[in-house]
Amino acid sequence: MTPRIAVVGGGMAGARFAERYGALGGSGTVTVYGAEPRAPYNRVLLADVLTGRYDAESIALPLGGAEARPGCEVVALDPAARTLTLADGTVEPWDELVLATGSNPVLPPVRGLRRPDGLGLTEGVHTLRTLEDCGRLAEEAVTAKRAVVIGGGVLGVSAARALAALGVRTEIVHQGPHLIERQLDHEAAEVLRERLLGLGVETYARNRARAVHGGESVGAVELANGYRLDCDLVVLACGTRPRTALAYGAGLPVGTGILVDDRLAVSGNVSAIGDCAEHRGTVHGLAGPAWEQADVLARRLSGADPDARYTGSLQRARLSTGDLEYAAFGAVDETLDPGLDVLRIADATRGSYKKLVLRGDRLVGAILLGDLATVDALAGAFDSEGPLGGHPLHLLTRGVPR
Repeated sequence: MTPRIAVVGGGMAGARFAERYGALGGSGTVTVYGAEPRAPYNRVLLADVLTGRYDAESIALPLGGAEARPGCEVVALDPAARTLTLADGTVEPWDELVLATGSNPVLPPVRGLRRPDGLGLTEGVHTLRTLEDCGRLAEEAVTAKRAVVIGGGVLGVSAARALAALGVRTEIVHQGPHLIERQLDHEAAEVLRERLLGLGVETYARNRARAVHGGESVGAVELANGYRLDCDLVVLACGTRPRTALAYGAGLPVGTGILVDDRLAVSGNVSAIGDCAEHRGTVHGLAGPAWEQADVLARRLSGADPDARYTGSLQRARLSTGDLEYAAFGAVDETLDPGLDVLRIADATRGSYKKLVLRGDRLVGAILLGDLATVDALAGAFDSEGPLGGHPLHLLTRGVPR
């Protein structure tokens, strides 16, 4: 009997698994169940859809011959019977189950985010997680004058830059010490802040939003110090939380995320990948690790490599949206280890910043901001974990020396 593989979640991890499983010659049928009304798409590009750089169709993801079932929300699982239940009551059988349920936006503890009746967000308050979110935000941005983005991580910066490109005066409120503090150091974040300012985006770091004012619709965001930012749009970009309710309801092991081993197995014939999965105590919440997990699981379940194992992902991130670009690898804070050396080049006139973090002759971390010409060379040197074989300055100018 050919195996029936059910993928629960029509996001980037589920789509990647389906595409790789087909490419590797996996047998049987793969069905991708998604709660959203659209087939899987590249969520990383939503800010560029908002600006009009891409349309919804151009960010669709290939499924490698799998069947897409958009608009089919899975509401219950029975691992013992190997069935799942859809919102319309339909029960579907499976032989292998892949949980790729993703994550939900975190709503911060800010007064006034929700309508007085508690049903939904106040008019003018948005998340940016789906194409539907993107469409609603784009409609309101047409007449909006001022926007506040709460959260200065990758999504917050991308959303702010997109709104500014649409002509909306935009301000970022960020509780952290500087923008994208998980991936950039203070100097890089300062260069980024200046570049955003040139695009019309003001940043308030070390500030917390306390309340949204305006009654039925947004009128202002109040900060913890009492200062008010007038606005008619608010975008929430405060991180995400793994979606684990299905797994928990089915009695599967759950911590912060759905617990998986090195095979990415949860229990029996159930596996989990992407934002919902917790591996060795870590939930990555990034597209890169999600795709790496999907690749490993596809190799194992297709039979191309039955012993395939996932041992973790190297810390790296990249943003390329319009005129804002950066890449970060590994350990970027040298103050945490006295054994590290740093090579840093900044060009204020071009708005670029480059930094290498070295342990002896090995690259353990790097930041590129505003100039990614040598990013492939940096990524190769970082991934190899071997000696550089020349002066590290080459990594910031011409690439790895031969």
